[in-house]
Amino acid sequence: MYLQRLFSLHNLLQPQIQLYKSIFFARCIQSLAIITENPQTTTILNVTHDAEWTPNSISYSKLLSQCCQTKSLYPGIQIHTHLIKVRLENNPKHRNHLVNLYSKCLAFDSARKLLDESPEPDLVAWSTLISGYAKNGLCKEALLAFTEMHSLGIRCNEFTFPSVLKACSMKKDIIGGKQIHGIVMVTGFQNDVFVANTLVDLYAKCGEFFYSRRLFYQIPDRNRNIVSWNAMFSCYKQGDFFKEAIDLFQDMIGNGFIPDEFSLSTIINACTGLQDITHGRKIHGYLIKHGYTSDPFSCNALADMYSKVEDFEDAKTVFDHIPNPDIVSWNAIIAGCVLHEYYNLCLELFFKMKRSGITSNKFTYSSVLKACSGLGLQDLGQQFHSFLIKSEIELDLHLCCGLINIYSKCGEMDDAQRVYDTMPKKELIALNALLSGHSENGNDIEALTLFAKHMDEIGFDETTLIKILKSSANLQDVYVSEQIHGLSLKTGFQSDPFVINSLIDSYSKCGYVERAKMVFDESDIADLATFTSMISAYAQSGQGEEAIKLYLKMQDLELKPDSYICSSLLNASAILSAYEQGKQIHVHTLKSGLLSDVHTSNSLVNMYARCGSIDDASRAFFEVPEKGIVSWSAMIGGLAQHGYGKEALSLFDKMLKDGIAPNNVTLASVLSACNHAGLVTQAKHTSKQWRAFSELSRHKNITRA
Repeated sequence: MYLQRLFSLHNLLQPQIQLYKSIFFARCIQSLAIITENPQTTTILNVTHDAEWTPNSISYSKLLSQCCQTKSLYPGIQIHTHLIKVRLENNPKHRNHLVNLYSKCLAFDSARKLLDESPEPDLVAWSTLISGYAKNGLCKEALLAFTEMHSLGIRCNEFTFPSVLKACSMKKDIIGGKQIHGIVMVTGFQNDVFVANTLVDLYAKCGEFFYSRRLFYQIPDRNRNIVSWNAMFSCYKQGDFFKEAIDLFQDMIGNGFIPDEFSLSTIINACTGLQDITHGRKIHGYLIKHGYTSDPFSCNALADMYSKVEDFEDAKTVFDHIPNPDIVSWNAIIAGCVLHEYYNLCLELFFKMKRSGITSNKFTYSSVLKACSGLGLQDLGQQFHSFLIKSEIELDLHLCCGLINIYSKCGEMDDAQRVYDTMPKKELIALNALLSGHSENGNDIEALTLFAKHMDEIGFDETTLIKILKSSANLQDVYVSEQIHGLSLKTGFQSDPFVINSLIDSYSKCGYVERAKMVFDESDIADLATFTSMISAYAQSGQGEEAIKLYLKMQDLELKPDSYICSSLLNASAILSAYEQGKQIHVHTLKSGLLSDVHTSNSLVNMYARCGSIDDASRAFFEVPEKGIVSWSAMIGGLAQHGYGKEALSLFDKMLKDGIAPNNVTLASVLSACNHAGLVTQAKHTSKQWRAFSELSRHKNITRA
């Protein structure tokens, strides 16, 4: 009887004991602040199994929630297994936690299988799976899951739509995006700020900027948040609507919104795109006033802006005040150095960055290779090339072009060709770099051969045609010039001003000035560069009168000549001995401040000397800013030509005392002066001096080699 009462008491207390065990188990779980793949989780699961009692649903939910937060896949799988044993796997909360865990840990097959095996998966499960797909770039899978969910009659909410619309944005699927937009309208979620923001972003990324802007302004003012404004900033940035971005920023401030780091960096980029230093400085002032000077995104954008709008000192100041510059900061300032041709500073900053422990990337090396090319540092360029081959940095298009440029600059065309040959996919920009290298190094036949080989495979652009026309001009091969001319007519490049100028130059250097004139006449472009090309063509071919006629026509069109065209016109006047026209051009150069250009000054000396105005030539000669051999030879030649033999010899002696080495033109002028003055002895002495200079020059060249 006593034993029977004891069993009855046990049966009566059993539910309370089970309850206390469940509470104890739940509190054990709550005490696990961080779940990791260690024995703690396994121990709790073993206790539940060995003790033959089952924790309640809340306990499992808390444990799975902790696994999701820390992306602990292995403990989650153990819990899933235990749930199957205790037949709680179909609990909606547990299932949704598991789908979330598997999605976060990229175990999408398990997540999808769990969903497929569920009797009635709900909206939360589908939304979790779609969100996981979208966040990890599996856009196609996200769209298929959404379509399946929709076909099952499950109504979407404000959490599902942003995920599937994000998938459309990443895929640039405007058709699918518009279909989902239609569902949004039908279900009445168009005024939800999260859905509306995603729609603005979708249309912007698909290039539908008009719809993107319209959707933004359809969001009620009270609903807009900083994400809405940033979505619109992103739209304007992608479409290069820089002015609109600046106007939007002012509108945003006027509406009482405080911009965040993304807003500020985007608006600074807009100022960069507009080359608007005034607005850029205002934004900089705003950053200082509101304490954003330590924000890396804004500071990087500022450094980039100042570099690109030709205020490198301010760019350097901004960079120097960044507390912990990252790779983006370093790349911005290093690229700025290259842009302003501060090549030594670029390399100095690069090595400083390396010492600071920042790892370079392909953008860094692209800038550094340009600096090496600018300085002609072949050895350093080769070192970088070797490092890039050994490292895991992929030799992309920009790096290959940088290597081609540096090898070309140093005359190592075989190495440049090897870089090009190793490119897995030949790109036009790389071909143009190699063509330019061949042309600059006098390998014009190689340039033409390379173009013929790759023309059909890679194609060409205006840069390609310009390089080939330069080579045909150097070779004086009019057949190639004609072929390129025909090609430009077929492909529409005949309207490109640079191609037109190159055609004029190529035809004139091949001796076909009339064809150059035909190109000039048929062109709709009447700018300074085109007139310069044609005037130079006339001057180089000895048709000074035609050059001056074209100059007068140019004046009628109110085009102001630059230093190059003035130099050509002065040479044309010299050919014709047209003193008055030459003097008019001299007046223009004075008014325009072009006499500081050494080529113009030399042409002026030559013009006056050839016209017999020795006094004017002498004054022009002494005003040349940096007298080189061309200046001296022009003045000596003018004196000799007009019978001033002794003066020519005197000036020749002065030139030698100034350390200027004579050339063949100078020697011919001096011998002519001796001939006119009957100075046979002086002529012999000059010949000896010339031989001595030649021997000295040869010795210097051998020493350098």
